[in-house]
Amino acid sequence: MEPFSTFLNLFSLIAHGVIVTRFISALTGKKPTAKLFAAYSSLLFALSYLIPPFDLPELCAIGLHAIVLYGIVHFLMQNHPTISWVASVLTVSISQLSFGIVNSVQAILCPHWVNAPHLYLAHILASLSSFVICVFCYTAVSKILFFKEDIQPPYLCLFLFPELFFFAAEQYILYTSYRTIPAALSFSELGKHAGLLLIQVLGIVALLCTSYAYQRICRNFHIQSELISVTQAAQAQKIYISEAKMRYEQTRSFRHDIKNHLSILDALLKNGQLEESRAYLKKLETASTALSFPYQTGNAVVDILLCEKLGIAKANGINTEVSLLLPHTCEIDDFDLCILFANALDNAVAECQSIKEEPFLSIRGEQQGDFYLLEFYNTCSADPMPPMGIGLSNIKSVAEKYHGAMSAKKNDTQFCLNILLNIS
Repeated sequence: MEPFSTFLNLFSLIAHGVIVTRFISALTGKKPTAKLFAAYSSLLFALSYLIPPFDLPELCAIGLHAIVLYGIVHFLMQNHPTISWVASVLTVSISQLSFGIVNSVQAILCPHWVNAPHLYLAHILASLSSFVICVFCYTAVSKILFFKEDIQPPYLCLFLFPELFFFAAEQYILYTSYRTIPAALSFSELGKHAGLLLIQVLGIVALLCTSYAYQRICRNFHIQSELISVTQAAQAQKIYISEAKMRYEQTRSFRHDIKNHLSILDALLKNGQLEESRAYLKKLETASTALSFPYQTGNAVVDILLCEKLGIAKANGINTEVSLLLPHTCEIDDFDLCILFANALDNAVAECQSIKEEPFLSIRGEQQGDFYLLEFYNTCSADPMPPMGIGLSNIKSVAEKYHGAMSAKKNDTQFCLNILLNIS
């Protein structure tokens, strides 16, 4: 049976490599490649032929398998370390549970197949069955979970603990119950293996349910993020409406009195009171300037938003600089502009408030062909850059909506946020 076992092991390794490669790619949103399959399969072959001579415990062998898979997912596929650990442990756990279920079935049917002419067929069916269970579970999980390349899902590390529990439980079952299976089983032993089969099936179901529950948590975070975006935009629109009404009343009052002002100027000039005329004109200029916004960007909503946010910044002793002119042909919706500027300025002002020495905030805008580049630059604390929060996620979503991109970089006590938008 040695040639048959060699062929079956070779087939199992290749099939396992294909299944795992496709699952990891679907889970992390990467395209499965021949290079990825070759790397993983080569390492699997190396493990399968190097471990037996050293007589390592099965738990060590499976642990090495998880570490190898982590290296593939993290270094070769360029995924976040936490995502890489979760993906590798999840993959190995499902694989072990699938093979464990088949082991339980084999233990129950073993007395009927030992020394039978269908023994080869039994091994083939066992391997195929384990692969079918693996494919089913991998497909179900990949439809439930999806990890983006550059965003770590919230509380992802917590998902690792139930995975490790299922992994450890399966290893204990394999170590204590399936190291050797006697040719004949008593009725109580059959009941024991039937119970283990049920436990492992429930383990698969629990793992799928845990994945679904975690997906619902991520969905709720996404809904919360969208709700915060809508709330911020609605608040900005309220500020705009309130400010617009106030400006309208001030302009209406100024226009109502303009005839009186002109009459006074005419009288002063007729009387030759030039100095008094100049002084009166200066007062009129001051009054008219008060009707305009301190920042003229070409968009009334952004003008009012900058007036409010940068007013807060100046009140907190933050030095500001604005060099921004939005093109008149800009196709970006005012609602989305509110999300961009509200989140970016809220984050910048909050960071500057944590700085005691010379906090600074700068906003620049520049058109580059069909694209418009926004740059928000501010001083910040020297702490490490935290994971992307809701504010930056909302900004990134708006940038992608307009076929653009967002980048956030931190250098010591300087933070720079770049937003590229397609305005054509």
